[in-house]
Amino acid sequence: MLNKSVNVWQKAGIVGLFALGSSSVFASTMLQSGDFVGYSFWLISMALAASTIFFLMEALRMGGKWATSLTVSALVTFIAAFHYMYMREVWVSTGTSPTDFRYIDWLLTVPLLMIEFYLILAAIAKVSGGIFWRLLIGTLVMLVPGYMGEAGYLNVTVGFVIGMLGWFYILYEIFAGEASKVAASQATPAVQKSYNLMKWTVTIGWAIYPIGYFLGYMAGGTDQGTLNIVYNLADVLNKIAFGLFIWYAANEDTAAKA
Repeated sequence: MLNKSVNVWQKAGIVGLFALGSSSVFASTMLQSGDFVGYSFWLISMALAASTIFFLMEALRMGGKWATSLTVSALVTFIAAFHYMYMREVWVSTGTSPTDFRYIDWLLTVPLLMIEFYLILAAIAKVSGGIFWRLLIGTLVMLVPGYMGEAGYLNVTVGFVIGMLGWFYILYEIFAGEASKVAASQATPAVQKSYNLMKWTVTIGWAIYPIGYFLGYMAGGTDQGTLNIVYNLADVLNKIAFGLFIWYAANEDTAAKA
């Protein structure tokens, strides 16, 4: 009975969250015909919203040890969907890149994405808290100097270099550090496959962001419209697909034990 009550309240929460988000959608400035950057913000905000519902419903269905990982995936896509509504508004209203909103989104969602490595391993093995803290600290070292460089609070080259060091630290942990060793020695085949997809997403998908930073602020600048479209498409891989990799591991593990 208690579980049924919790499920009812969780489902009600889904409806409430998107009712709150819809107020931003309907109050927004209308997109202009031919504004492909604005279209990309709109399409991806809807994809993120749909992904949130999917991950939450699957967390309710599977429950158990995978519920936390899937709920965190839903938090990532929900936070991003809400920010995309505001980023679209900034772009449509001013024609400028919504740098502040994008970094607020990243400062919230990227640490959650890194925590997912710890959570999927914790679902199938006993892992140390050191993995959690190293990945969390690595994301902050990567993001905070990058924002300070783009916002003008820090030399852009210094911000870029420090941010890259944070990214390399994360790559070391997930490719050769303790997290990688636990995945190789204790994970099920489904979790290993998901882990590999996730770590290559962090390698290839995340590479788009420093490339954009370099081109936009250190190599004479680039078209802001094109840069935003590239960033938006990258978020499809780095947020939605990343969550789907976790869902695959959860679904395979749950089905195997059914």
